[in-house]
Amino acid sequence: MSRPVRTFITLLGLWLLGACEKPTAAPAPAAAKAVQATPLRYFGRPADGKLHVYFLDVDQGDATLIVSPTGRTVLVDAGPPSAGAHLANRLPELLIGKLDLVILTHPHADHYGGLSAALGAVGALRLLEPQLPGTPADYDALLGAIGTSGMEVFSPAPPANAEPLRLPLGDGAELTVLWPRAPTEKLLTGDNPQELNSIVLRLSYQDTSLLLPGDALEKTEHFLLAHGAPLSSTLLKVGAHGAATASSPAFLDAVRPRAALVSTGAGSPELAPSRNVLGRLEAMKTRVFRTDRDGEVHAVSDGQRFTLTPQRHSAGSGPGESESFEGKLDPAMAERDDAGTPARDTATASSGKTEVAAAPGVQPRVSPASVDIDLDKAPASAPRTVRQERTPSPADSRTRYVASRKSDVFHLPDCPAVKRIKDENRLNFTTREQAAGGNARRPAKDCHP
Repeated sequence: MSRPVRTFITLLGLWLLGACEKPTAAPAPAAAKAVQATPLRYFGRPADGKLHVYFLDVDQGDATLIVSPTGRTVLVDAGPPSAGAHLANRLPELLIGKLDLVILTHPHADHYGGLSAALGAVGALRLLEPQLPGTPADYDALLGAIGTSGMEVFSPAPPANAEPLRLPLGDGAELTVLWPRAPTEKLLTGDNPQELNSIVLRLSYQDTSLLLPGDALEKTEHFLLAHGAPLSSTLLKVGAHGAATASSPAFLDAVRPRAALVSTGAGSPELAPSRNVLGRLEAMKTRVFRTDRDGEVHAVSDGQRFTLTPQRHSAGSGPGESESFEGKLDPAMAERDDAGTPARDTATASSGKTEVAAAPGVQPRVSPASVDIDLDKAPASAPRTVRQERTPSPADSRTRYVASRKSDVFHLPDCPAVKRIKDENRLNFTTREQAAGGNARRPAKDCHP
């Protein structure tokens, strides 16, 4: 082939190759750029005018997401450290933006351990926590990191009167903080003070309501009963994961829930819900849902009733089967709430060895004397608190791990399972090697020591 022919063929090939290339794309219009700027980590649906509550399955721990009828979002607790990855994946599916508020009911690892991962995935504007003394070092470090990130941190300090702190969520939905009320009222004292002063919440929307007592104990329940707190609710998040240390008969009688939910882990007999507590609920004909059995439970309120749908279904129930629970209170309970005083105003509630006369009720209604946190405003509008430096107790430097003589697992000292170990069976260790006992014991799955 002559050189001119080869040159012609080469030029023809280059021309054809250039003709096949795609033209350079035109700049994207402004609308397309705006869509691309939307964070890809949020996949939730816009507000639909109903109240949604997601009881998230975080194994042995607590995490509850509230989405109000107008789209306001509140995360109550964030499960144990092992739940962090699940929350980081699940929350973006339910949200369309940053959380308006995070509430940590008390400084136990099974309630705050997954928060760092959750915030890394979805972010939040504010944090409400009870500001209790004697908090763990990692909890203080978490709050310090949150404070430097720009989130507002505040505590549930009500005014010096009978009114509680209320958190309006829009369209009549409202969160009321029933306890603690420091410094207006002193914190409860005794064994397990952090649980005694766990934040207790009541979520209300028209005729429906949900009580969230955190890990509050019987002494806290007796205190609320004695002070006439509005406890009657359509749904109950069973306190302390169903432990026998909470859900006293008098307390359950005051709440009278149509349905109750227990957030608990599978395969941990020592942390399983108390048979006595489950028996009391069954005797009241209260429908009980459990995250270890039912998985995540989604509750939806239209203001008249709650409809609950479990993620998993027990034998005999069809897929997608939901159950509804009317929000209307029976006449006795309605009269009690409307009057602002318990129907049996001469009743007494036992608190230890003393009998305390029931006091006038604390009503969750809006009044000029209340303190309302407007979630529509900037974080700086919330009351600011400064946490005091933690002073370690002598036990902190000695006891790093705890086990029971009757168990083959060991725990961190602040693990919820530790409080159920009787004193005569408790074993304290300063090193992990001692706790393991030459492989005689294994680390607990709930606190991952």
